Amino acid sequence: MSKRFTVEQVASSNTPESRLIIIEGGVYDVTDFADEHPGGKKILIASSGTDASDKFAKFHSPTVLKKYASLKVGEVGDEHSAEEVIQASEELDEEDDVYFGELIPFGDPYWYQDWASPYYKDSHRKVRSAIRKFTDEHLTPNAQAWDEAKAIPAADYKRVADAGILAAIAAGGSGWLDELAVGIKVPGGIDPKEWDAFHNFIVVDELCRCGSGGILYGLIGGFGIGLPPVLHFGTDELKNRIVPPCLRGEKRIALAITEPGAGSDVASLTTTAVLSADGKHYIVNGEKKWITNGVSADYFVTAVRTGGKGMTGLSLLLIERTEGVKTTQMSCQGVWASGTTYVAFEDVKVPVGNLLGKENKGFQLIMANFNPERIGIAIQANRFARVCLEESIKYASKRKTFGVLLRDHPVIRQKLAKMSCMIEATHAWIETIIYQGTIYDADSLTMRGGGMIALLKVQATDTFDFCARESAQIFGGLAYSRGGQGEKIERLYRDVRAYTIPGGSSEIMLDLGMRQSIKVASIMGAKL
Repeated sequence: MSKRFTVEQVASSNTPESRLIIIEGGVYDVTDFADEHPGGKKILIASSGTDASDKFAKFHSPTVLKKYASLKVGEVGDEHSAEEVIQASEELDEEDDVYFGELIPFGDPYWYQDWASPYYKDSHRKVRSAIRKFTDEHLTPNAQAWDEAKAIPAADYKRVADAGILAAIAAGGSGWLDELAVGIKVPGGIDPKEWDAFHNFIVVDELCRCGSGGILYGLIGGFGIGLPPVLHFGTDELKNRIVPPCLRGEKRIALAITEPGAGSDVASLTTTAVLSADGKHYIVNGEKKWITNGVSADYFVTAVRTGGKGMTGLSLLLIERTEGVKTTQMSCQGVWASGTTYVAFEDVKVPVGNLLGKENKGFQLIMANFNPERIGIAIQANRFARVCLEESIKYASKRKTFGVLLRDHPVIRQKLAKMSCMIEATHAWIETIIYQGTIYDADSLTMRGGGMIALLKVQATDTFDFCARESAQIFGGLAYSRGGQGEKIERLYRDVRAYTIPGGSSEIMLDLGMRQSIKVASIMGAKL
């Protein structure tokens, strides 16, 4: 049990030899910290011996208390109040299935707060609780440090895998990978037979509450789009050799499609794979750019040209990190922890058994992989928009200008209202499309839903773009500096372009979405 202090004891500790301060019921010893305080020691000296909770909340993010937890020496109150605190804590540990989260307006999906939904049941609530707890304990507190370091430590990546999160992402909506995920826990401890697309949705959505596109890209970006082609189109030998260590976090995988001269225009790719004289290997030469997780990847699912020009000459190869593979981490505007990479292949020998699908049929595989990638981008973008809204409401509820709370200014409420409208509309569209995936097979969804999914990506990323900008305006200067109360907003504002451009830029998605939707409608008999 932590040491208990009375208010009087803290008040008497206001000397150069002993300076105690109360923040949110905790007692902190700032005697030696005063000279290191970023805001200067005079502020701490002036607050020593007092309850500075209100001052602290006005200028700091709650994560600061976790960062300086070593300064905490006890709690305020007598033994009786300590028992009450413990009892209250135990009661809070018992999850409220009706009202989940902080109850910030539109800070979570409707079904979190006792609104009816046909999509979710008890197993979804269990997964939700497990991922939220993991995110709050292991991701959010480290977001700033990992972003600044431009990397996620290997031990933390392994912790994510051990929690079953990588296996959950790989399972998608197709069901738990029983044979390939042996020994890996299912998040929330649910029966793996219950796993569906909405469990997957919840995992991605809850991870995004950390407020870092770099963490999401770094953990599940390359993994989430690089492993599916192996699962769906690889030989049994490849699946059994490649998938399990990736699920366990022992190996990493990336998708290598984009090149310096070809991005959304996939049919123009120039990296070549020429069959060796003995017919046992492909010799690969070329460059790939903006490859998520490439710097740490052991495997690269790579689009190569094995035939003539255009889409009919493309194939997909699994290239293992070996002689001739060179990776260089790139400096980018946002998603710093993602390991965005320039990859060069110089006379790399790849066994012909590493071909995914059939030779010169890679374009169809790439297109099939785009739909789940775009849905994943939409899920992340919309939750990041929701994080911007949640942080803005919290900040507007404590910051005052001209003597009133920010939230009491009509212009600020209008911003919050517009953000809420866009987020909730987008979330409903995401749920609708995910539900279609539980009814129709992948081929049908690719043919009929490709246009809708392209437009969904635009809607979600536009929502993210709008909310990042509006929340930055609400936070003002705090959103312009890294760290502190505006940490998430500043970071997400930088991350936006990593969502509007990858997976198909918004301009191309708008054209593709409408063009494909008209084509499908005509095939189905629309009178156009």
